[in-house]
Amino acid sequence: MSQEKIARLDSTESQPSRHYAAWIDRLSVEGAFAVLAKARSLEAQGKSIVHLEIGEPDFETPKHIKDAAVRSIMAGDTHYAPSAGLMELRKAVADHVTATRGVPVSAEEVLIAPGTKFIIFLTLMILIEEGDEVILPNPGYSTYESVVKFIGAKPVYINLLEEKDFRFEMEQLEKKITRKTRMIILNSPQNPTGGVLTADDMARIAFLSSHRNITVMSDEIYGRIVYDTPFASYYTSKEIKPHTILVDGFSKAYAMTGWRLGFGIMPKSLVEAALKFTNNTTACTCTFVQKAGIEALIGPQEPVAEMVKEFKVRREVMVKGLNEIPGFKCRMPKGAFYAFANIKETNMTSQVLADFLLEKAGVAALSGTAFGPGGEGYLRFSYANSIPQIEEGLRRIKEVLR
Repeated sequence: MSQEKIARLDSTESQPSRHYAAWIDRLSVEGAFAVLAKARSLEAQGKSIVHLEIGEPDFETPKHIKDAAVRSIMAGDTHYAPSAGLMELRKAVADHVTATRGVPVSAEEVLIAPGTKFIIFLTLMILIEEGDEVILPNPGYSTYESVVKFIGAKPVYINLLEEKDFRFEMEQLEKKITRKTRMIILNSPQNPTGGVLTADDMARIAFLSSHRNITVMSDEIYGRIVYDTPFASYYTSKEIKPHTILVDGFSKAYAMTGWRLGFGIMPKSLVEAALKFTNNTTACTCTFVQKAGIEALIGPQEPVAEMVKEFKVRREVMVKGLNEIPGFKCRMPKGAFYAFANIKETNMTSQVLADFLLEKAGVAALSGTAFGPGGEGYLRFSYANSIPQIEEGLRRIKEVLR
């Protein structure tokens, strides 16, 4: 057989065709990671990039937390853990939530997982069926919509209003509820807008949901990162516990994004149902990472306060700088570490402008449309980066748009 024929076989006949299940196309890729990959590719080609796209604290995980993980490894904690999590960590989480929310929580109501995304995914999979409706913030964290569509349920958007500092109208929420509504997802402080719901907002949502027997998933991963007002949790009374899933974790407050450690507070029956899911997927969460999580909760909290203090300074720099760019308008976010800038006066779509800034200015930001249809006309900038880098990014944007 000729070498040419062999080469042809290698490239065609020897390569089996691939068939992928249709459900994979119902999942979307989180925008921040897609832009990060593109930015890294440009950096590999020698281009300088200012990273204002990724939602990750640039601070180191506090030393006492890292030390706890090292001690745990050296002590031999490198084997399987219970699927629901180490009882020691579940108790520490229960105590933490009881102290910070004022609602008694038992360890049996705590589920530990490798990241909060997994809690969101598995609880939606368990509670929501095809044809159900789930009310989502718009714009909002893309994982909510992705998983709802994956299940075959219908995402129902509730618009976050810029003029209300990216809160929503309660009357709009009430109109969105139908007989098919099975869940309302809240995220406060909010990604991507930095908006924060008030205690009055939470009370009114609790009234609406409890009277209609609707489950509320409250994603409070940014709950420690607030600036101007105290944090208002949805999880504030024993009455709402049977219909509430509290989602939280260690990634943002303790700069532990890569550790993959989150938790959910939910009824015991839901924890038991979730164990079927974890037994068939992750099996358990990394043992020594859980030991680090215990130290994070019971150890010194000063690093969290110091990080939030620095974020507040960066927030001022970012928002002031964005408002000095022609065509940009940006409200002061009240929580998280994102600035959601209105760019409608540039007469460019969000994606076109985001691509332009990355390619021409070397500034990575996210199109608002990565967070749903309500994000058109906006860009998300993360100020989880140093002030010199933020200032350099702002300088580059001004220069290319001049």
